[in-house]
Amino acid sequence: MASTPVAITPQVPAPNSNSGYWQQHVDYKMTVDMDVNTYQYNGKQQLVYTNNSPDVLNRVYYHLFFNAFQPGSEMDVRSRTIADPDPRVGDRISKLKPNEIGYLKVTSLKQNGVALKHETVGTVLEVDLAKPIQPGESVTFDMDFNGQVPVQIRRSGRNNKEGVALSMTQWYPKLAEYDFEGWHADPYIAREFHGVWGDFDVKLTIDKNYVVGGSGYLQNETTNGNKKTLHFIAPNVHDFTWAADPDYIHDTMQVPNGPMLHFYYKNTLDAEKQESWKKLQPKTVELMQYYSEHIGKYPYKQYSVIQGGDGGMEYAMCTLITGNRSFGSLVGVTAHELAHTWFQFLLASNESKHEWMDEGFTSYISDLAMNDVMNEGKDNPTVSAYNGYMYLAKSGKEQPLTTHSDRYAYNQAYGISAYSKGEVFLAQLGYVIGEENLKKTIKKYFTDFVFKHPKPLDIIRTAEKVSGLELDWYLIDFAQTTNTIDYGVTSVDDKTITLERIGLMPMPIDLSVTYTDGTTENFYIPLQMMRGEKPTTATIISDWAWAYPTYTFETSKPVTSVEIDPSGYMADVDRTNNKN
Repeated sequence: MASTPVAITPQVPAPNSNSGYWQQHVDYKMTVDMDVNTYQYNGKQQLVYTNNSPDVLNRVYYHLFFNAFQPGSEMDVRSRTIADPDPRVGDRISKLKPNEIGYLKVTSLKQNGVALKHETVGTVLEVDLAKPIQPGESVTFDMDFNGQVPVQIRRSGRNNKEGVALSMTQWYPKLAEYDFEGWHADPYIAREFHGVWGDFDVKLTIDKNYVVGGSGYLQNETTNGNKKTLHFIAPNVHDFTWAADPDYIHDTMQVPNGPMLHFYYKNTLDAEKQESWKKLQPKTVELMQYYSEHIGKYPYKQYSVIQGGDGGMEYAMCTLITGNRSFGSLVGVTAHELAHTWFQFLLASNESKHEWMDEGFTSYISDLAMNDVMNEGKDNPTVSAYNGYMYLAKSGKEQPLTTHSDRYAYNQAYGISAYSKGEVFLAQLGYVIGEENLKKTIKKYFTDFVFKHPKPLDIIRTAEKVSGLELDWYLIDFAQTTNTIDYGVTSVDDKTITLERIGLMPMPIDLSVTYTDGTTENFYIPLQMMRGEKPTTATIISDWAWAYPTYTFETSKPVTSVEIDPSGYMADVDRTNNKN
């Protein structure tokens, strides 16, 4: 990574005066020495942990993610027992040999110089403190650890299918998050992550022929024999990732009034694929500009797109993506992973519990960005998400979005819920409150919750503040149940129209009416429990209270036909009854 000046640490905005919000803080100093022949490394970590909670902490927990890549681990067994295994994992973990597994071993841990009792339980280190951490207190943990990089299976690992040597994600003992809900020391089984905000200072020693890219800003690089040491800092992030390979090409491109972009890809790619990586670079500039304009300004000084991993996965100031792709696929995966910088790395929701808030919101904004940047010309860029959700809602396999990401019965149900239904949640919110209000909501959500850990209620309360409407019903029905939306046209009799609510989930109704004289008129039927209406040019008629299964009104002229929701932005699971 090219040398980049230190950025001013982004400041956490002051919480609303009446919110009582707090979050923990952790600063990491780590040194790590990597042996590229054995794929083993030794590390030292000094961690300063500040307890901003009102609680006394008697224990702490660390994540040891690499331990998942061992035969018999929870990730291994879950992959071999779920009905529809992820083909990238399958039974591969069960077949790893001792020199191919991943591990993280903590050999020494002290709290303010006092040795601590600790136990490794799968992918979690349980630590009994020598002395409780009081509210407002900062303590220093000193740790020695060693690790082995697993054969690349899922996200992390060595020698992936495209020949990238090291994809170093979730590679260090990472302190678990503690918030008003308590500890989040979840085992690493398959899914997502959650971390504590803080500053990282990392010194990495590796073979001098390796090119390294990832999180943070390179301060300096020194050589000693056949090895070199790179010193990175990363201010105000909740993870640190790097990748390394001796065959990386390293390109850069400056975003006007924005960060420096870095691109790392293998020189062993064929000429056409390398050209696609060149063409990707100005498109990434456009994507960065799109997200900064439509969500909020990217606050760091660099972002890296790195060939590695097993598909695409977001990290602090970077993403790892597979690189042997067509140009369109390369832009598409970059658009999605880059958008995650906002929806999870800056708006750091707990992915394990609320995976739809990062995957779904990311899918929404990246679909809009792709439509713009790639000139796709789609009237509704989110239509494929609606189709996916409709399939799931009718499949009998849907679980509420409150389901923990590891507790879905089917991988397919998880994927459609997190990505498609999560995207529909946001797109349909635009139908409920109006598109302009949705745009304002997204920007206010960023402004109010950047560098924090927003919850599902936060996006809805933001939308309520922007729109002036009551929206708790929307969060409850769409995210906390599997209730479906189904409205139908019951009858049209001259000037009298009768509609019915068939599904349990309430919605306001957009209605298009065509009269016998060939003219049309749009009507808006407010949902009574919203206590208001979205901005509209349609004719607003009387409210529909949810408990009433039918709704009848009179028009001014004889009617030929009626259509509920002509825009298609309401996730009605049976559109065959939407017209008459």
